Amino acid sequence: MKNEIVHRVYDFLKDYPPFTLLTPADLMSLSAQVVVRFIPKNQLLFSIGENPGSYFYVVHTGAIHLSQEDGSLVDQCDEGDVFGLRPLLAKSPYLLRAEAAENTLLYAIPTATFSPLLAQNPAISTYLISNFAAGIGAMYHASGAEVSDAALPASDYLTELLPLPTDRRKPVTGTPELSIRQAAQRMAQEGVGSLLICNENNFPVGILTDKDLRNKVVGGNIRMEQPVTDLMSSPVLCVREGLALAQLQLMMMKNKIRHLAITQDGTPDSAVLGVISEHDLVIQQTQNPAVFSKEINRKSSTVADLRRIREQIDGLMERYLQQEVSIPLVLEIVSELNDQIIQKCVTQAAEEAGYSEAAHGTFCWLALGSEGRQEQILRTDQDSALVYEPVEDDAKTKEVYLNLAKKTVDYLHEVGFDYCPANMMASNSDWCQTLTNWKHTFRKWIHQPGETEVLMTTIFFDFRAIYGDKSLAEALSAHIIACLARDEVYLHMLARNAVQNPPPLSFFRNFIVEKNGDHQHEFDIKARAMMPLADAARLLLLAHKHMPPPSTLRRFEKLKELEPQHAELYQLAADAYEILVRLRALNGQRNKDSGRYFNPDELDKMMRLSLRNSFQPIAEIQKLIKIRFQLTGILA
Repeated sequence: MKNEIVHRVYDFLKDYPPFTLLTPADLMSLSAQVVVRFIPKNQLLFSIGENPGSYFYVVHTGAIHLSQEDGSLVDQCDEGDVFGLRPLLAKSPYLLRAEAAENTLLYAIPTATFSPLLAQNPAISTYLISNFAAGIGAMYHASGAEVSDAALPASDYLTELLPLPTDRRKPVTGTPELSIRQAAQRMAQEGVGSLLICNENNFPVGILTDKDLRNKVVGGNIRMEQPVTDLMSSPVLCVREGLALAQLQLMMMKNKIRHLAITQDGTPDSAVLGVISEHDLVIQQTQNPAVFSKEINRKSSTVADLRRIREQIDGLMERYLQQEVSIPLVLEIVSELNDQIIQKCVTQAAEEAGYSEAAHGTFCWLALGSEGRQEQILRTDQDSALVYEPVEDDAKTKEVYLNLAKKTVDYLHEVGFDYCPANMMASNSDWCQTLTNWKHTFRKWIHQPGETEVLMTTIFFDFRAIYGDKSLAEALSAHIIACLARDEVYLHMLARNAVQNPPPLSFFRNFIVEKNGDHQHEFDIKARAMMPLADAARLLLLAHKHMPPPSTLRRFEKLKELEPQHAELYQLAADAYEILVRLRALNGQRNKDSGRYFNPDELDKMMRLSLRNSFQPIAEIQKLIKIRFQLTGILA
């Protein structure tokens, strides 16, 4: 018999991160363990200094105020907000008090059930770390403690993606010969919360923290006269310089620690350069992904709000590119935020279209093109599809899904994503189909390939599940691989397509530009340079009967693993693609467009050289394709 309470919990959680990242089966299992709690207005849920229990919380209805000891409000948590993460992430006493601002219904999530899911899903870890850090950062902002304008410039967003500054004072260290008392006195004199214990080579062999002193000396059985080696934690988790704040937060969370040592090579077998604490990370932050995510996912967020947030994300990307933040990291964060905007639009559209799973079955919204490949730094036009598994395959059901898709596409247009000029959108009846019909379409494209069919696969085979029943997308991927196992003609034609654009330099090493049209004398970086690499990566993985990972960069990483004899070439191709993504994004920001076209004569010498160098892997990888698929002599 169906458990109504469990299903109500499931139906609520599935619409809010990080639970949106769980599989339906895992979420249903988790929902069965959730405890429903009612907190009357003005009642405390937990206090400052209280040890966390075995739950963290999600607000179902009502509101929770998180405040400091002096009563200053740090944050208000309302419907769908996650809070009280310390029992899951930090294992330390609460730093804020939680009080019901009105009659509030909470879902208490058991950490014992959730922790294994956290370990299996890095995306959930990243989200929760960002959310946790945002809360800590807000607390420090509210208090003003040790936070200067220089440390927290108000104009910077998502600073946890930037490398942590290393211009801090020399680390405080001690030797293994110290007693615990001497080590504690040294920490007090220097005003630090940790002491690195180093050997004669200045290699870290252990770390002593103020928490160790409180818990194991003051509250335990260890005596102050004992050697520091009896109390210190060992080995020390070490990192190299230059890691992003988000990476450091992730390491702390996964290892349940609050300090990291910086060493010359990132291992304990090299000299200490510094130490990073959880507090260091906090005071480097002003806003982070959780801030944007929280705004996107508020139930009250309107399409106008989403447009404003997306414009802020554009500004954020501009700063990242100027500061030369790693392109893979930039792509990952903008893709995740775009996904959440799409999810929000689909959710609202589904409600307005009268969709219900019981009446209409399950569906999955698919991103195609650059969004499907997680490569959309700049806002370009929409490319999408919808696959559904109906309860009844009839015209009425199709009408509901088309209506849902049309509303979603319109909402995304209002947010700032242009309509696709070629109508490659889920609102097109051809691209809103049942799983059975999609399988038939894909099978036809593979077994009866012409130029049009091959072109379609270069668009649609880059699909990525964004919202809904992701098992439908997985079924499509498995179907594609099954079809490829019985057909080599399609791969041959896909190979011909992949080499149709040779390296874009003339005999005299000038850029090949457009000869006519609106962009005459301009260079098309997408068609001439980026797509040859993207097409090559897709082709080579499909030939291995592997469904390509989302991004072109990850595809080349997979190819390095599958073909170690060509690892150097694939690395060069990945490096070239990263350069091209950055150049296109910079050009788009400069010209306030998609960045696809630009005049080579306007590039400075360094950019021209970088662009030229990125063409060499195109020539080499196309040579490999011609040989492997026996195209030599067919295409020059």
